[in-house]
Amino acid sequence: MVHENSKKNLKPFKKGEVSNPSGRKKGSKNRSTLAKQWLEVNQKAYNDITGLEEVLTQEDLMTLAQIKKAKEGDVNAYKAIMDSAFGSPVQQIDQTIIEQPLFPDHDVTEYNSDKKDK
Repeated sequence: MVHENSKKNLKPFKKGEVSNPSGRKKGSKNRSTLAKQWLEVNQKAYNDITGLEEVLTQEDLMTLAQIKKAKEGDVNAYKAIMDSAFGSPVQQIDQTIIEQPLFPDHDVTEYNSDKKDK
């Protein structure tokens, strides 16, 4: 629940007023750009799969950690690795077709039985 005094401090913006007039600094990077840069940083580390000390990116280390968790039985880690490697499976939809009469008001069985008698 919001305290009554905190509502008194809220004031709507006037038309044309901006909350951050100077805006974002020029040359500042997006979060995704920074994340990609950090994922590319190299580090000397032990590779559990090859058994060797190698220079690996942070992305490689995270992938190896995920593979290790999957090998230890973590189903979510296994699913993440498989989806990453082969793409997530397309959801299939089962459809059942039920035949409906074209003219529900008319009894077609009477017409069919009259034809058979002749």
